[in-house]
Amino acid sequence: MKRAIHFVLLLFLSLLLYSYADEAFDVRQHLSTVTRYGAVKGIADNSFIASNIPDGCTPIHINLVARHGTRSPTKKRIKELDNMEARLEVLLRDAEERKLSLQKVPSWIQGWKSPWKGKLKGGELISKGEEELYDLGIRIREKFPDLFNEEYHPDVYAIRATQVPRASASAVAFGMGLFIGTGSLGPGRHRAFAVTSESRASDLLLRFYDTCENYKDFRKKQEPAVGKLKEPILDEITSSLVRRYMLNFTRQDTSSLWFLCKQEASLLDITDQACSLFTPSEISLLEWTDDLELFILKGYGNSLNYQMGVPLLQDVLQAMEQAIKAQEEKHAPGSYEKARLRFAHAETVVPFSCLLGLFHEGSGFQQIQEEKSLEPPPKPPQQRNWRGSVVAPFAGNNMLVLYSCQANSSSKYFVQVLHNEDPIPLPGCGCDFCPFELFKENIVYPHLKSNYNQVCMVKRETPEQKPSMATTASSSI
Repeated sequence: MKRAIHFVLLLFLSLLLYSYADEAFDVRQHLSTVTRYGAVKGIADNSFIASNIPDGCTPIHINLVARHGTRSPTKKRIKELDNMEARLEVLLRDAEERKLSLQKVPSWIQGWKSPWKGKLKGGELISKGEEELYDLGIRIREKFPDLFNEEYHPDVYAIRATQVPRASASAVAFGMGLFIGTGSLGPGRHRAFAVTSESRASDLLLRFYDTCENYKDFRKKQEPAVGKLKEPILDEITSSLVRRYMLNFTRQDTSSLWFLCKQEASLLDITDQACSLFTPSEISLLEWTDDLELFILKGYGNSLNYQMGVPLLQDVLQAMEQAIKAQEEKHAPGSYEKARLRFAHAETVVPFSCLLGLFHEGSGFQQIQEEKSLEPPPKPPQQRNWRGSVVAPFAGNNMLVLYSCQANSSSKYFVQVLHNEDPIPLPGCGCDFCPFELFKENIVYPHLKSNYNQVCMVKRETPEQKPSMATTASSSI
């Protein structure tokens, strides 16, 4: 009798724990680079304790590299969702013809219409994206009031964006938050400010991937291989969906439903339709396939991915050195730059994070300095540092804050890196508050071995290939 009671209690506790784990799983935090900023902001490594900024240290310059905010699906993807609408009708009709019960089919599938149906254009910044950048601007001003206490001038507060509308719109939203209450326009006392852009064809700082011929060749060759790496996971989940719902889903259906899940959850806060088709473990696997693609095509999977971003790293260093010179020569306030604020894309933020040595799996920093490819992120349920939802969510950002400290400290100038507004340790420094000279020596200089033209324009006789990466990743699937 006692055994029976113990067994019932054990079963009840197991079900309770399973139910709790299921409730604790928030799909909106597992959408790779389609994740909204607010869903993951503040999710940091709990084992890391940020440095206390020493007394006598004051911020004198900030570099910001940010991704645009949450956007609508692109025109191509809107068409895919329109096709999904027709495809679901075909699946339901097929089940009826086979005289199968539709009791297991979620009710939302019957008569589902794409929320983006009829839209002729896409990819624009949506209101949630505007709010992300607007709020970010307000928080940065509140966090660094001494940096933003001067009258606005574009040479003091330089704002740059790519020519893509969602990036420039993000810059405008950010500037509205940053300078709110400092002007004379409207009830919010807004002010006009300048946002500058380079032509897409020549933007080496923020769209280096568009002008790097070797990268474009690499990506064209590798995209099909990356698709192959995803297939075993998609096939496994497709089989589960077919058994679960008695509909003849294909691999492409699973891929499209996962895309729909990401759009619904991120843009519309709908998690009980497409996302509910998948279990938490399946979502974790689908997220991992997206993260794997990000790693291979934009991250540590090929050193070319981040080598081409060196001009941006040099621009950041130049801004710091100019700020130090102004400090040393005691330039008059308002005569030198205090912030360089950039707004671009995941293809910008991800390589830049790699150049800083962030989010590798613990032992890769030496390989990064030697410009070697790293091993792919481990497959769930193993833990990993490389997660697209953290590395480059919508509005994801890296801030490099330059501090001037009193002469009696170990160094006169320090750099602190904040990723998504939280301090993050720099592998090349061993902490998050790095002496400026050490930052240059260990993080910047190792990447200056070759210039942009050598990396991007000179055809290599033996270009870095991905078969070894593909083989490794396949064996871990």
